[in-house]
Formats: sequence, structure tokens, C-alpha cells
Amino acid sequence: MPPIVRNKALAVGAGQWLEELPSLIADLERQWWITVGRTYEDATEAFVAEANCADGTPTVLKIIVPRSEDAADHEITALRLANGDGCVRVRLLRADEGRGALLLERLGRSLRDLAMPLARQHEILCATATRVWRPAPDCDLPTGADKGRWLVEFITTTWEELGHPCSLQAVDHALECAGRRIAAHDDERAVLVHGDVHEWNALEAGPGFKLVDPDGLLAEPEYDLGILMRENPVELMAGDPRDRASRLAARTNLDPIAIWEWGVVERVSTGLLCTKIALNPIGHDMLGAADQIARESRRARTAPA
Repeated sequence: MPPIVRNKALAVGAGQWLEELPSLIADLERQWWITVGRTYEDATEAFVAEANCADGTPTVLKIIVPRSEDAADHEITALRLANGDGCVRVRLLRADEGRGALLLERLGRSLRDLAMPLARQHEILCATATRVWRPAPDCDLPTGADKGRWLVEFITTTWEELGHPCSLQAVDHALECAGRRIAAHDDERAVLVHGDVHEWNALEAGPGFKLVDPDGLLAEPEYDLGILMRENPVELMAGDPRDRASRLAARTNLDPIAIWEWGVVERVSTGLLCTKIALNPIGHDMLGAADQIARESRRARTAPA
């Protein structure tokens, strides 16, 4: 079990799940006629391992860390709704919602492993994410407003729990941005979004890429690009961070302000999560960027006209 996954399970109170995981894997091997092999050490949200079907078909077994927000149900729903466009649902071979288990098509290397320039990564991630976006009414996925409220609660409680690892100014800035995105939610405009678009979740699939590990939301599409605003925080702060939001907006014909605001919220929430599960230096770098952006935002608001 990768340490990050173990830490995530313990952080959400899933210690019993860790103890029972070997027997669960053995049960799935028998029921699904698979042989489980090498574990993926870079997983963060689930136990993920190579598996082979009885006929030799290479697959991936994923067992999601149980959490209260129905993560497994939402991921399975998102994969089915995407129907192969941009997501690994090309072959969702089997799923057991109750145990959070999925048997998936095995894909290639991640975009991160290919070490492409950041601008090229963003081109690929934008192009792949847009293939996921589509109307999906009445699918029972959480909305962007639901996710915004969840993020507000997570940021508030986790910041206190961890002893204030970033400034109050950064937290207040994130909560303000979350409030505006919650208020801006529009069911008529909302589409299926992936919810976690980054270079680790984009895998080679033939001549292109597919996104794996969807969170599954009905939200404004800018949410997905807000994820790209939180990633690579060191590179973000090397120049004007708003330039990235402008470039992503221009590439997708979306609202740069919404992209920016989701990025502010995700940067703080993910920085806190990474700190909580000891995923550093990325957590430290995200919170450091959040502190600096909040300071600059406050200076801009208080500067004389």
C-alpha cells in the first residue's frame, strides 16, 4: 500500500478498510477471474494495481478509499456518462459500487511521466477535458454549488485541525472565491466535469490521452480548469499567475475570472489536504502560493485609485 493512500485512509477513518483490503482483493480475484499484480505506487485516492483477466486481457483494479461523500458511486456514474470520450470508460469492465471496486482498461504512461513542457501539458489537458463536458441532467451527481460548499467546510475545519499551516488571509480569500462560485452556479449551464484534471490523471491511449479517476460533478466547465490553476504552483508563481488563467480561458473560450476563483479555492483545499496526508513539498508549495496570491489580492483591493 503506498504511504499516501494509507495516510489518506487513516485521515478519513478507514483503518478497518486497510485491514480488510487483502481479503477484499482475494475475493475480487475469485469473483472477477483476475490475477492482481504490481501495485501503482503513485496512487493517492485508492489501491490501484495491475491485473490480468483469465484470457490474458491486461486491466487495472482500483479499490477506492471509502469516504462519506460517495466517491465510488460518483466516479462510476461519471465514467458511464462520459461513455469513453475523454475518460477511461472505454472499457469499464466491472464495477462493485458497494465495495468501491472498479476493473478498468489498462492505459499507458501518465502525462507527468512524459515530462512535456507545461504549456504542451495544458494544451493536451484542455483538449481532453472538453471531450468530457456535456449536459447530464438528472444523474444525481453533486453540483458545483455542492462542491463549493463542501470545500468551504473542508478548508475551515482542516485549517484549524492542522494548526493554521497557511495564513488566515489565504483562507479568507479562498472562502470569498468559493462563495462567488457557489452563487454563480446555474443548472442550465452546468455540464458533466471531470473534477480532477491534472497531468497524473491523463494517460496515454493510442495516439492521444484519456482522463482517469473522475470525481464527477455537474458544474460550470471552468471548475476543471481551476484544477490546472492549483497544479505546478512553483511554475505558476514564477511569473504573473493570472496569465495562466487568461491562457486557459482563451484556449477554451471560458471565463478567466471563474477559472481564477476556482483555482484559488482548489489551491488552498488541496494544499491543506496534502499537508494533512504528508504529501510534500507539494502541499507546502501550494499553500505558499496561496499566501502570496492572497497578499497581492489584498494590496490590489486597498491600493488608492
